[in-house]
Amino acid sequence: MTTANPEVSPLVAAQHRAMPFTRLTDCGMDPADARRLLADTAAGTPWQEAAAAIADEQLSRARRARENGHLVTARQAYRFASAALMFAQMAYQSDTDEKRELYGRHTAATASLAPDVERVEIRHRDGTLTGWLCLPATGRPRATVIVWGGLSGWGAAYLTTARAYTARGLACLLAEGPGQGESRLRHGLYVDERVTEGFARFIDLVEADSRLGGTPGTIGVQGVSFGGLFAAHLATTDPRVAAVVVNGAPAVPVIPEFRTAREQMAAVIGTDDLDRVAEVMDALRFDPDKHRVTCPLLLLHGGLDPLARYEDQEPFLRAADPTTSTLRVWPDGEHTLYNHAAERDALTGDWFTDHLAGRRTPKG
Repeated sequence: MTTANPEVSPLVAAQHRAMPFTRLTDCGMDPADARRLLADTAAGTPWQEAAAAIADEQLSRARRARENGHLVTARQAYRFASAALMFAQMAYQSDTDEKRELYGRHTAATASLAPDVERVEIRHRDGTLTGWLCLPATGRPRATVIVWGGLSGWGAAYLTTARAYTARGLACLLAEGPGQGESRLRHGLYVDERVTEGFARFIDLVEADSRLGGTPGTIGVQGVSFGGLFAAHLATTDPRVAAVVVNGAPAVPVIPEFRTAREQMAAVIGTDDLDRVAEVMDALRFDPDKHRVTCPLLLLHGGLDPLARYEDQEPFLRAADPTTSTLRVWPDGEHTLYNHAAERDALTGDWFTDHLAGRRTPKG
């Protein structure tokens, strides 16, 4: 492994800020691989090359283990490869051929986790929405939680969260909604003023799947980072949402100041026209005087989050019933609480269990 160079380029410094060790491991990378990725990129290896090389080694490890009948080890290596490829594609903000190829490899690695992870596809408009369904090991799911990300991390990036939920008897559907994952990169579905219609299609899937039941009051949604805005909007318009978690989201989205973030947002909307980007962002403003969240709401906030200040998230609380809304703040929390991942997932898993499966716990 190469040695880290403290004198890194502005590009590498930005990548390390956007994808720190805590985020890499939160989204499923082997801690040793995460350290290597940061060291190799600091030493000059391009981010996408370093991450793809790590994935290749994990894929080789997975194949050897499978050939020798060590299926648990194989699944572990496929998970690590899937995570490495998720981060490899993040080197590209725009939808280049290289980004699509890396994301396709990520999807293939994730598919190798079957039957623990099940691929889902849903027709929507002129394209297909994609995602991953994770079921509890035994018994019928007590409820279902649909989880989605934001501008750069989607779907299987939240497999660790899904495992926390399935361990509690909940099914977890990791959604790649409009503007996300293969739904965007392969099928051309983007964010627009009616983006919540796309996310509602995942609720349709849960209701239609006999294994999940879709019983009223047993479907929750969780939006991470920018995706929390979509989750809050869906909770105001779709009565099938029985509980909602918002984690690190802006209530009033704006065109970012930094070029890479602007490129990410433009890619999500499918245009380089910044006037069109601003038009969509304005339509997605969450106004607590106009939008009301009638189901229980859990708002998560990190005190050191540079992307979503408390003031940016507070409107979601004002839109909810104070008797059924909960705020949880980690004063030292990073964006979406990468650095408190285990505690965060335990909290949200228990909260969804209480509100969707009928097991309330005494306050305090």
